[in-house]
Amino acid sequence: MKTPDKPRTLRDAHEIATDRRPAPDANPSVWLAFRQANARMYEAVADVDRGHHHEALYWADYERRQAGEVSAKIQGSKSKPE
Repeated sequence: MKTPDKPRTLRDAHEIATDRRPAPDANPSVWLAFRQANARMYEAVADVDRGHHHEALYWADYERRQAGEVSAKIQGSKSKPE
C-alpha cells in the first residue's frame, strides 16, 4: 500500500520505515541516517495520531536509542588504529 510522504498515522509511519529500511549490510552512516529520520517521523506522528500518541513516542525513543548504538559503533571504528 502506498503511504503518504508525511505519515498521518502510526501505521503509515511503520510502513514508511519498512519501505525505506536499508540493506542489512549497508554502511553504518546509512543506518544512522535511517534511525534518526525514523525518530523524527515517529515524534511528528505522536502529535498527529493522538490515539497512538504514547506508542509513537515509544517508537521515537526506540529509534533514538538505536541511532545512539549505531553512532557509538561508528565512533568506535574511528578510534581503532589501522
